[in-house]
Amino acid sequence: MTASHTAFHEITALLVLGAALGFAGQWLRQPLIVAFIVAGIIAGPDALGVVSNAAHVQVLGELGVAVLLFLVGLKLDPGLLRTLGPVALATGGAQVLLTTLVGTGLALALGQPPQTAAAIGLALTFSSTIIVIKLLWDKGEVDSLHGRVALGLLIAQDLLVVVLMGLLAGMRGAEGSLTYAALGGTGLLVLVLLFMRFLAQGLLARLARSPELLVTFALAWAALLAGLADTFGLGKELGGLLAGVALAATPFREALASRLASVRDFLLLFFFVSLGASLDVGALHGQWLPALALSVFVLVGKPLIVLPILLAAGYGRRTAFMAGVTLAQISEFSL
Repeated sequence: MTASHTAFHEITALLVLGAALGFAGQWLRQPLIVAFIVAGIIAGPDALGVVSNAAHVQVLGELGVAVLLFLVGLKLDPGLLRTLGPVALATGGAQVLLTTLVGTGLALALGQPPQTAAAIGLALTFSSTIIVIKLLWDKGEVDSLHGRVALGLLIAQDLLVVVLMGLLAGMRGAEGSLTYAALGGTGLLVLVLLFMRFLAQGLLARLARSPELLVTFALAWAALLAGLADTFGLGKELGGLLAGVALAATPFREALASRLASVRDFLLLFFFVSLGASLDVGALHGQWLPALALSVFVLVGKPLIVLPILLAAGYGRRTAFMAGVTLAQISEFSL
């Protein structure tokens, strides 16, 4: 059987499994994300072993991530970004510091050695940009105040991840990684600003004569900036977000958002399936108590840490509470 033939059958099996479990999840009133991750666990190597080569599934999922963040960027007003940016960085930095300290203390109390405890505390700090945005989108809360606050915190976390990865690379002897990311990020930002200033309006007006070409360009633009950002170590999420922000001021953003919504949902199925397939369920053997304690910390402790930080920043109790609850999971980076 050829590789392409195998890939076709694997993707077909994942679509059928995802649709079946998605229907079951809807019947049980559970988010589709949960159903798709469970589909990945079932299809993964620890269960049915449907996916023999996860590379093609991961590529589709990564493209879905770029499209999702692109659509979020389309909804963001650059003026709002300038307003929320400093607040997001300050509150995000405080949240990362406090959560890391408390998480490290909890891991130490569970008997982990100091270095391992610090790694666990840091891993528990970050939330998944993809999961949060998908949940907010499904509930129609992307444009809500707590949704925007949560997005600001997530962007701050992603930037801190870039800094952290650069520092770790430097400690391992790969000096210049942080500088490379900073220079690449600056260049990417300049590219986006020049595109917004001189090209976006005229180019999209010409492309809009063919709806299919407009959608194709949007996908290519999102993938291009996601790929460039990933090359510079900034992550595909930030690249996809910048791609959307670059087109947010054009009169075509609503048309793009409506046409790409179904593409986003289709591709994100593969992201969550690949996420589920990568989970090592067997690693829980003999670790149920620590896993339960750390899960409770993520679900309860993280929102309780975020709540006073946002209250101190001047947000209302409901906004602070909802934003905190929204961040009550961990990032795929932590895996």
